[in-house]
Amino acid sequence: MLLAAIWAFAASSQTSAPAAAQQPGETGNADYPNYWDPRERVEVPDLSARNRIRFLTTHDFPPFNFIDQQEHVSGFHVDLAREICDELKIADKCQIQVLPWSELSTAIAGGQGDALIAGVAINVLSRDDYLFTRPFLKFPARFVRADRVEIDGEDATALAGRRVGVMAGSAHAAMLRAYFPNIQPVTFERDEWMFDSLKTGDIDAVFGDGVQLSFWLVSNSANECCSYFDGPYFGPSFLGEGLAIAVRRDSQDLADAFDHAIHAISKDGRMRELYLRYFPNGLY
Repeated sequence: MLLAAIWAFAASSQTSAPAAAQQPGETGNADYPNYWDPRERVEVPDLSARNRIRFLTTHDFPPFNFIDQQEHVSGFHVDLAREICDELKIADKCQIQVLPWSELSTAIAGGQGDALIAGVAINVLSRDDYLFTRPFLKFPARFVRADRVEIDGEDATALAGRRVGVMAGSAHAAMLRAYFPNIQPVTFERDEWMFDSLKTGDIDAVFGDGVQLSFWLVSNSANECCSYFDGPYFGPSFLGEGLAIAVRRDSQDLADAFDHAIHAISKDGRMRELYLRYFPNGLY
């Protein structure tokens, strides 16, 4: 069955945050997230006692994990797991198993997997069940403006008094009100209604998830109408801590090993190549 397929790597190729654009990490540049201090050293533990390392993921979270045209599990998470295993020189031990989201926690708790690479939220409750690696990708909030609208300025202060679309009841709506009280929010129940209003001029800009906006900007629906404006913006209390790999709480060795590998591939450029492979329009 497709959802139970196992792929072996070796066999296959806070509201107090300032209302100012923030860079994604301590190093790197605006088009690439790097959350590591280049002077930091991360030791790698000995994994020789482990006969195999099984990553669990889903198949329905593109571009992070999905089933490609050859019915293989693919995506940012899959390629990142491969890079981690290559860096740790354990590719022959690594596997990835695709399961429905609802089965992931039971599977790892029952020993059917060793690591979750599937966008598990990092919060107080999940930290009771898992150890997490350092985040390897944080989701920014972004503004997108209609290009035909004249805006006198280059940052969000220039949007004061303007109508900016945002999804009703979303974390981005709360973030917009908290960070930008001088902007007039216009809420929408459906994202297509919001984007249509942006294109017709009913609103001057939208504020939302950088991942979604990245792909919408290059879509036929956008039709080259719009572009990023200012940003990126981060707010852990609104948007979470980002994406990380989760392991059982008795697997500190794996968490440390994965951190070592993520640090190494971030430092030598492989993470940047991976990021641009799946986000060619950038998030930052």
